[in-house]
Amino acid sequence: MIRLSVTDADFETQFIELLGQARETTETVDRAVSDIITAVRARGDAALIDFTARFDRLVLTADRLRISTTEIDAAVAAIPAELAAALDLAATRIEAFHQAQLPQDLRMTDAAGVTMGMRWNALDAVGLYVPGGKAAYPSSVLMNAIPARAAGVSRIAMCVPTPDGILNPLVLAAARRAGVTEIYRVGGAQAVAALAYGTASIPPVDRIVGPGNAYVAEAKRQVFGRVGIDNIAGPSEVVVLADADNDPRRIAVDLLAQAEHDEAAQSILITDDAAFADAVAAAVLAELPTLPRAGIAAASWEAHGAVILVRNWDEAIALVDRLAPEHLQLMLRDPESVFARVRHAGAVFLGQFCPEAVGDYVAGPNHVLPTGRTARFASGLSVYDFLKRTTFVSATQAALNAVGPAGVALAEAEGLQAHARSIALRLGG
Repeated sequence: MIRLSVTDADFETQFIELLGQARETTETVDRAVSDIITAVRARGDAALIDFTARFDRLVLTADRLRISTTEIDAAVAAIPAELAAALDLAATRIEAFHQAQLPQDLRMTDAAGVTMGMRWNALDAVGLYVPGGKAAYPSSVLMNAIPARAAGVSRIAMCVPTPDGILNPLVLAAARRAGVTEIYRVGGAQAVAALAYGTASIPPVDRIVGPGNAYVAEAKRQVFGRVGIDNIAGPSEVVVLADADNDPRRIAVDLLAQAEHDEAAQSILITDDAAFADAVAAAVLAELPTLPRAGIAAASWEAHGAVILVRNWDEAIALVDRLAPEHLQLMLRDPESVFARVRHAGAVFLGQFCPEAVGDYVAGPNHVLPTGRTARFASGLSVYDFLKRTTFVSATQAALNAVGPAGVALAEAEGLQAHARSIALRLGG
């Protein structure tokens, strides 16, 4: 764990080193992914079947690529009632928040008499990638699929690997609750290729969303342009601003909640109280051995964790904006005043009773967020990722007479005579 103070003579150097930590995977997979995509484009279902046998130890035929309604029914029936109710509560809250985001169409007529506007339309088809094995998260199914359904997407196709043929019942139940229309037992870069280009069994989609390993991330990068993608997600991260009014153990667990994601995750505490910083650091070490994923959390905390001591919250806010974290917790007496001044963060959690983990499951806003300081220019997943805008213009003769001559002048200045003539031929009537 890195310990910094703004009063250190070399603080700026140390902070820049913290900003520059390489937490992304260094695995070079671009050639392997390119070969997989090429194979899927050329051989379709046959390539998917071969890759599934090789990587997931599962022998399939084309008619078994899609998970049947019977299998989904059985998975849903196997979910304990209490867990099904929790899933439904989360889905209901996520639905409500994302439905509230839906934008209104725009139509206006200006002083010249030109009518113009903007109309929103949902994408036709979206592909959702869901990791399998230990990284299967039903909450991510809800967070990726529900905004698409709220936007009005009619077809939501999901790909999820099933190593050794093992299905995760809660993932399937979440998919049904979220409105996923079809599910395929295909994973890896080959699933991304199938969603992008289509096979005999998997029709292509218009946008691919959802997290995955280095191969999935690289496949999304390579198919971008053929289809839209959400982002290239990196390791998870949280910055916690906390004053001494907090319970050190609570803050320690908040930090570990990010650290337990994976060894490359990052948890940073910023506080104005040195004794409180010491207490939180001690609480982290005390709490670690009690966690099932202690090894992962410890590796994250030791390699990427940090505690930063500031003199005031003005300094803290400036550091937050430079970090541009995926998650920001404001565990302060007056979180609203600090939040009003923060410019760069993917999602912000205000007050002692709102830890980031609430946002992962049941708060309502999306937990698919920009990582790796990309919150400087990117936002979390929303209904807008599943909508597109079409602008329109209409003009009367009088309106064209009012604005057209300027258009003719600009077209002629650019040397585009047909453009100029297209307008000029309609003027003056």
